[in-house]
Amino acid sequence: MKPLRIGLFTDTFLPDQNGIVTSVCLLSEQLAGRGHDVEIVAPEFPDYLDVRQDVRRVSSVRYTFLPTYRLAWPTRRLFEEKYDLIHTHTPLTLGLAGVRLTRKWAIPHVATYHTHLSAYTHYVPGLPTIDRTVKLVPRFVGQLYGRADAVITPSAEMIGDLKAWGVANPVVIPTSIDPVPLNAAPPVVSPWPEGKRRLLTVGRLAREKRFDLVLDALSQLPDAHLVVLGEGPERLHLEDHATRLGVLDRVTFLGVRPWTEIGAYYRLAELLLFASDTETQGLVLQEAQLMGVPVVAVGARGTLSSVQSGYSGYLVAPGDVNGLVSHARDILGQPALWATLSRNAREFGGRTTPAGVAEQVLRVYAGVLGRRPETVGLAREGGETGKFTPVTRRSNPAYDL
Repeated sequence: MKPLRIGLFTDTFLPDQNGIVTSVCLLSEQLAGRGHDVEIVAPEFPDYLDVRQDVRRVSSVRYTFLPTYRLAWPTRRLFEEKYDLIHTHTPLTLGLAGVRLTRKWAIPHVATYHTHLSAYTHYVPGLPTIDRTVKLVPRFVGQLYGRADAVITPSAEMIGDLKAWGVANPVVIPTSIDPVPLNAAPPVVSPWPEGKRRLLTVGRLAREKRFDLVLDALSQLPDAHLVVLGEGPERLHLEDHATRLGVLDRVTFLGVRPWTEIGAYYRLAELLLFASDTETQGLVLQEAQLMGVPVVAVGARGTLSSVQSGYSGYLVAPGDVNGLVSHARDILGQPALWATLSRNAREFGGRTTPAGVAEQVLRVYAGVLGRRPETVGLAREGGETGKFTPVTRRSNPAYDL
């Protein structure tokens, strides 16, 4: 096997904690473990010291409208050693830099569509109006992802959108979670008051995540206390909303906790509530289920395949607060049902593994490179006599970016 030199380009990375960061970290570790040379290209964060050896930081500036976000400003001179392929994970400045390098070097471009972009236009002033008028986001997605050599999306529910936007043959490869650090998390002091039912919700506190609906549900569950794990621009709005509902004394906003502690909070929780309808997958749902926490979530887009409704938890229609409340009451009020869902959640959450995800991604890499699987460290599908069909690359892709 000849090791591949792979560039993973992402506009969001540590110290941020989100699904893309988790995906990139695990993929890099798995690929490196198979002998490949992997470099994560990510924005520089002032005062953050990398402990990972696989990261190349690019100078960045703070994004005014989302203060925790950094926009990198790369130049081609930063990249002198050629990659065998580039795998982009975001469509902003570093993602576009990766696309330009694939054009310069005539190497394959693999892209993962992690984020439902239309749900995030409010972070760019004026963009929602422009998008409604001229459908800018679908056109942009078609330009960027439609011309990649291969496109990966973490859930089958995104296939229809991508094809409508001009992406011919997207491949579904779910992102996975490593259960080891979750299970190894040391005990923490419980943030839940004694005698209260222990509800948890996790994620970036942003408008599109709909934590306001979780608070609405809490207002109808008087014996429950909600812990909110995460931080973001909607924090003050959510605190005000909780005050208006009269539940602020039954909510604990924990902020961002170290990844090494996250598993301890799942271990203490009885139920995860999740109301976002914009996810391409929703990794916090898998985290909770891996730890045996039943889930009640909105079923929309990626979450439809992230919870097996009636088996590992329940899914409700977008905006259905009464549905969230009803299922929460049933689960918390029936110990036998909770125990069954908890057991099933562990099984369902463990169906996708980091190693399995990396193998699927490597098959995509082999295809765009026109190489047989064994040349990138994989066994052939179907054994030694298995048929191999390389992916046909575009000869001279014209990136109009």
